[in-house]
Amino acid sequence: MLKKRLIAVLVIKNGLVVQSIGFRKYLPIGKPDIAVDFLNSWGIDEIVVLDIDASTQKRGPDFAMIEKLSRKNFTPLSIGGGISSVAEMKKVIHFGAEKIVINKAALQNPNLISQAVDILGRQSVIVSVDVKKFGNKYFVFSDSGSRKTLLEVTEWVKKIEELGAGEIFLNSIDRDGTKMGYDLALIKLVSRSVTIPVIACGGAGQPKHFIQAFENGVVAVAAGNFFHFTEHSPVVLKAFMKNIVSNVRIETNYDYDGFGFLADGRIAKKSETYLDKIRFEYQAKEII
Repeated sequence: MLKKRLIAVLVIKNGLVVQSIGFRKYLPIGKPDIAVDFLNSWGIDEIVVLDIDASTQKRGPDFAMIEKLSRKNFTPLSIGGGISSVAEMKKVIHFGAEKIVINKAALQNPNLISQAVDILGRQSVIVSVDVKKFGNKYFVFSDSGSRKTLLEVTEWVKKIEELGAGEIFLNSIDRDGTKMGYDLALIKLVSRSVTIPVIACGGAGQPKHFIQAFENGVVAVAAGNFFHFTEHSPVVLKAFMKNIVSNVRIETNYDYDGFGFLADGRIAKKSETYLDKIRFEYQAKEII
């Protein structure tokens, strides 16, 4: 059985990792290489880097950044932003990425998906789908969420699967940066419409939100702000999840076995009896 995956998303604007809120407001976080270093140290399964300036500035991927990040990274790395040709895809892989992420280019030229699959293999092709709800329907958006298409989400994801893509990166514009939790109705709708893996993104605020997403059909859950702004490192989140969600991969030197957790996912304080025992053992060592 495939392992459940936790994916960190680094949204890049003006060369910096930013906090995205509703695809409209962006707050600076820090340098991408520092974020990659942290995420690797604390057990993230994969990293997705999305350069949101590339398409709006009508330029290609930042290959220098990709190469720099790949040198620090030891997990699967996916790169998106400004990729509009098979030649650019090949170059992205050459500079260290394992997967490419396309969004606007796929909407403009759906056949680019099948071309990418023919050259790179379906396991290396992710199609990102940005979605917003109007009434009781979900519509696909392009241009970093600024332009509405006439496509309903189920229509587009079925086409993506038909063209051979390996995964769908499903991003809820409505939930982005809200910390309200994933749009479970959207996740369920898309997961039931296709057979390829779906990655859910947008809205994580507590560990239970990740669990809810897994329970509604996705094989991977992605988040950006959650890992930037809480003390919940990926390995702590996995420790919280592992007794609820099966097949969570824990491969760091730290596993937090034996620790309890509060309802919001924070590590619970050990009992005073346990702490007194540790203090006594430490003092005994000091005396010796």
